[in-house]
Amino acid sequence: MSGRTITVTTQDPAETIALGRCIGSALRGGQVVSLVGPLGSGKTHLVKGVARGMGVDDEDLVHSPTFVLVHEYPTPGGLLLYHLDAYRLDSAEDLKGIGFEDLVQPDAVLLIEWADKVAAALRGLDPIAITFEHVAETRRRIFISNAPDTLLEAVRAD
Repeated sequence: MSGRTITVTTQDPAETIALGRCIGSALRGGQVVSLVGPLGSGKTHLVKGVARGMGVDDEDLVHSPTFVLVHEYPTPGGLLLYHLDAYRLDSAEDLKGIGFEDLVQPDAVLLIEWADKVAAALRGLDPIAITFEHVAETRRRIFISNAPDTLLEAVRAD
C-alpha cells in the first residue's frame, strides 16, 4: 500500500458517488476500507459509488446497514462486496458476534463505516483509510490514504 494521502473535494452527493465509482473500479479483492467521518458526511454515498464501480447494477439497493450491521452485494466479476456499519457497536469485540473474520477474504472487499469505533479489530489488516469532513452544506473534503498506487492514480485521473 502507498504511504501517500490524497485529498478530494466533492461539491455534492453525486460527485461523492462518482468518486466512489472510481475507487470501486480500482479494487481487486482482499481489501478492507475504513470509512470515518461525522453523520451526513458522505460515507454511504461513497459506498453506493464503490458498489457501482464494482459492477453492482442498482446503487439504489445500497443503503447503510445500521440496523442489520452488514449487507452483502455480489458483483459480476465474482467478488463479494461487504458493507459493514459499526455505528451501533461499542467495541471491536462486538465484531466477533457477526463473523467479522469471515468477511475479510481474498475474493471480497470489506467497507466499514464508522471504522474508528472498531479500530482495534483492524490492526494488522492494513486498511485503506478514507476520512470525510464537512466543508459546507453539500461540499465534502475526503482524504484517501494507505491505498494502492493504482487506486490513487485512478482517483487522480478522474
